[in-house]
Amino acid sequence: MSSPPPSTGPIRRIAHLDMDAFYASVELLRYPQLKGLPMVIGGGRRTVDEAIRNLPEGGTLADIPVEAFPRLKDYAGRGVITTATYPARQFGIGSAMGLMKAAKLCPQALILPVDFDEYRRFSRAFKQVILDIAPLMEDRGVDEVYIDFTNVPGGQRDGGRSLARLIQKSILDATGLTCSIGVAPNKLIAKMASEFDKPNGISVVYEGDLESRIWPLPCRKVNGIGPKADEKLKRFGIETVGQLAARDREWLIQNFGKATGAWMHEVSWGRDDRPVVTESEPVSMSRETTFDRDLHAVRDRAELGAIFTHLCEKVAEDLQRKGYVGKTIGIKLRYDDFRIATRDQTIDRFTADGKTIRQIGGQCLKRVPLERPLRLLGVRVGALAKAGSPEATAPTGAVRSTTEPASTTASLF
Repeated sequence: MSSPPPSTGPIRRIAHLDMDAFYASVELLRYPQLKGLPMVIGGGRRTVDEAIRNLPEGGTLADIPVEAFPRLKDYAGRGVITTATYPARQFGIGSAMGLMKAAKLCPQALILPVDFDEYRRFSRAFKQVILDIAPLMEDRGVDEVYIDFTNVPGGQRDGGRSLARLIQKSILDATGLTCSIGVAPNKLIAKMASEFDKPNGISVVYEGDLESRIWPLPCRKVNGIGPKADEKLKRFGIETVGQLAARDREWLIQNFGKATGAWMHEVSWGRDDRPVVTESEPVSMSRETTFDRDLHAVRDRAELGAIFTHLCEKVAEDLQRKGYVGKTIGIKLRYDDFRIATRDQTIDRFTADGKTIRQIGGQCLKRVPLERPLRLLGVRVGALAKAGSPEATAPTGAVRSTTEPASTTASLF
């Protein structure tokens, strides 16, 4: 955060809002009896929970006894954790961890399958609350956003804390969910600040707080410094943001490359002039699922076919709900040996039709080897345009493949 030039305008105030354990919190609204217990969300997509099947007549989800819910110790498969409640995190469990590994850390933790439709419904609800208060909002995913407080009434009061408190309370009243908010002079620092006081916290970082609040943090806390870069920094004896800031810009460029080195220098000094982008056109939309067990195109043909059809339908629903059409349709496979194969095909018209996506996706599958068992299957629609736009309604070229030549192996599902 370098000293800004003299200005008579308001001080820039950018907020990063992050929902607290979002998926798990949504589930706790359905199952309040699980509050305070270690619980993880992960594994396969939701069908009908066994506990719900056995719900007594006239009963509600809140009446299901805790003993009826499955526990991690009984889980068998290769699914991963999408999120975990804070009581579960105390055992070292976290997002993207394998469920089998998590079971060793906290065997008594409860496990629920993911329900993305419900999570998206709550996501739309909390974002609408924000837009009603502060219209300059950048959507960064299902559970986080950036908000420009600068010119919003109350956005300067107490460094933005008053407006953050209003948004927090309004989201809680509308959805029953809590969030954490960081307010700072830019997006870089705001995202870091939103982690300072989780859950249900508000952290304000002022222009002069860089040395005391940001420099002591590990470099890994900077959004954009991944594990490989962090490991390399540690080999040079650089572990904190302050130690990174102490390095000469040219030294960083020499050791990390022109672009990355210059960027590291800037972020270590808290400099970030990226605007809050309210209109961001998606490049593509996709759906994918990791199987609890390997599936084979021959032995599990019916199951794979049903999953593939479901993914195509869901991508179509996403496109239709958001008002987009696309003309490049692709598939993604991950085999049992973790190799990944992708194939795309561009058609001569834009579409958001599930049957068309299924048909073209099936043609893509004819061009990949299917002898090995599969761990993951995904469907993607790219080359997007707004439905009804001149681009979407104009005639286009012929069908063309955008990946490798066809394999001789035929699709079996």
